Formats: sequence, structure tokens, C-alpha cells
Amino acid sequence: MVKLPSLNAQILIAAILGAFLGWLAHGGEHETALYSANLLGTLFIDLLKMVMIPLVFCAIVNGIANLRRHRQINLVWKTTLLFFATTTIIAIVIGLGASHLFKPGAGLHLEMFADAMQQFEAKQLTLPEFFTQFLHGVFMNPFKALAEGNILAIVAFALLLGIALVMASDRYPQLLALFEEGMGVSMQMINWIMRLAPFGIAALLFKLVATQDASLFATLTKFILVVTGTTLLHGLVVLPALLYLLTRKNPLWFLKQARESLLTAFATSSSSATMPVTMRCATKNMHVKPEIAGFVVPLGATVNMDGTALYEAAAALFVAQLAGIELSLGQQLVICLTTMIAAMGAPGIPSAGMVTMVMVLQSVGLPAEAIAILLPIDRLLDTVRTAVNVEGDMIGSLVVQHMTDAHSSS
Repeated sequence: MVKLPSLNAQILIAAILGAFLGWLAHGGEHETALYSANLLGTLFIDLLKMVMIPLVFCAIVNGIANLRRHRQINLVWKTTLLFFATTTIIAIVIGLGASHLFKPGAGLHLEMFADAMQQFEAKQLTLPEFFTQFLHGVFMNPFKALAEGNILAIVAFALLLGIALVMASDRYPQLLALFEEGMGVSMQMINWIMRLAPFGIAALLFKLVATQDASLFATLTKFILVVTGTTLLHGLVVLPALLYLLTRKNPLWFLKQARESLLTAFATSSSSATMPVTMRCATKNMHVKPEIAGFVVPLGATVNMDGTALYEAAAALFVAQLAGIELSLGQQLVICLTTMIAAMGAPGIPSAGMVTMVMVLQSVGLPAEAIAILLPIDRLLDTVRTAVNVEGDMIGSLVVQHMTDAHSSS
């Protein structure tokens, strides 16, 4: 009997094969192949999303309950938020620095994109309006949040429920056992879904490569290279370096254990859809305690967006260069602050990513309509930044576990 390669190897081979076949099919008439790829890719994403909500809800409630029992919750949430804030700030600084150094907008002008900008109507929100919408999306009917898949609202309610169950001491042991068993069942379903992963990832990458507009890429090549290069710098140098400095874990070991999740994030461009795979990698491959992974990973998937923060900071300077506007140091600090807020996302707002990008541009008086220039290339850039977003969540869970273990043994 022929022994199949490991799932990690299957996913890597499938990703390379899908991208190669997409490159061969680019520009041709392949309606049947594209339809089949879209069907298979959508099925894979929908299966992940199907199990994501029960997994996130059960994981957070169960994680909070177990952490409170060990009196580690304060250390865990403080370490988690400090790590997320630090890496986001580093990402923003890298994005702004690279835009200053390479000036990707030099030689291009807004007039070149006048038609696209006229046809696009930017949905604009002021900062107070954004906060109102943001809070409205966080604190809402939990059943509505579960039905709509509003991750941040689910995380908020699960945190409160977990704390309430712990404060109630041992009065509800059956309910705590139910959430623990719910997480176990969800992880079992993820193991089944992952058998489809090589086919789903190959299909998604085939469609992505086969349908991209090469002529527009040629015009914006410098910007694409700067953003992709700096995002990879953050993901392959900065985050692994922090992992090694804080935990002494080998970055190559981490990348090998995280491969399933990183390739899934790259293919789906969705931190939320990838979350079940991220949880699987963190608990099964990296041996992160379920209670820590159950807290850090879902929270990270909603508020820890290093790749997105880097991209939005770089894009703001790119638009300023296109418009011939020299931003002051104060304006760049405003971009830093607004980008950190925007990178957390805006639950409850349609096209949230576009709205937050518009908010970043508006914060320093840049033309919001310029987002139309970025929309056609956004899908390509989203692949790399989503992978880096997910990488930050897994490294965060390893760092938090190391810190809590060190504190417990001291």
C-alpha cells in the first residue's frame, strides 16, 4: 500500500500546483475549470466557516473558565494585548518607513486613475461615527451575532459568559462540561474538513492566479512589490525574531508547524475562515494549551491585524505621493493611530475593510475616492497580509504560553 505524504506536504504541493495551473490558464477561456475551482474553493471556505462559530464560542468560554481556575487570566490577557499592540506598531512603522524609502507613488499621478475614481463612491465615516458603529457591532444580541457570524460580538459575549461561569464557582458544572465537549467535537470536525484542504487550497489559488489583471499590476508594480516585500519582512523576519527572543523557539520549527494555517490563510484571504485551522495548528502541532489558544487565537483573529495595519499605513502614503501631498510628522502619527484602530475592523459595517481604509485616508485629508485605485489589486495583496495576520496570532499564543509557564514556575 502506497503511503501518502503528510497533510502538510499535501497542502504545499497542492498550493504550488494550483498556482502553476492558474498561471497556465491565465488569459484563456476556461469557464468549466474556473467554475469547478470556484465551487470547490467556496465549499472548503464554507465548511470552515460552518464550524468556526461553535469552535470560537466554546473555545473562549472554556478557555476563560480554565484560566480563571489557575488564576492566570490577568497575566494572559495583559500579555496578549501587549504583544498584539507591539507587533501592530512595528508593522505600521515598517509600512511607513518603506513608503518613504522607496516612494512607490513617484512617477504616477491621480489623473491616470481618474475614470476609476469617478466611478467609485467611497462610503465615508467620521471617527466618532466609526466608534459608534464599532461598539454597536460588539455589544449586540448574541443570537443575532451567532446567526450573522459577527466574530467580535461573539468573542465579547463569550468572554463575559466565561467570566460569569467562573464567578458562579461550581454551580454550573454541566454547562462548563458542555462547552468543553463542544470544543472537542468542533476540533474533530476540523480534522475531517482538513482532508479536503489540499483540493480547496489548490482550487482557490488556481482561480486567484487565473483571473488577475496583469496590465493593472504592471502600472502598480512598485507599490505591490513594496507592500508585499515589507509584509514578508514582518512575517519572515520580525515575528519569528520576536518568537525566538521571547521563547527561544526555532523559527523554522514554527513555520513547519504553522504551514497548514499559513497556506489556508493565503488561499482564503480570511483570518476568520482560517481560525479553525489556526486553532488546530496551535493545539495539535505546537502543543499550546487549549485554554490559552482558545483565548488568544479568536481574539487575535479579530483585533490583531499586523499585515492589514502595515498595508493601510503604506497605502495612505502611496495615495499622498500620487496626490503630490507632503505629509507632516504629526499627520503621519495620526495615520499610525487611525491605522491601529482601523486594523481592528468594524463589525456590522458592510465592506468594512474599504470603510476603514477610507477612514485612514480621511484622517489626514487625502481623497477617499483614491481607494478605487487599490480595489483591483486588493485581492492579491490580501493573500500575504492575511497569512501574516494569522502568523501573529499563532506566535502570540506561543509567547503567552511561555510567559504564563515561566510565571507559574517562578
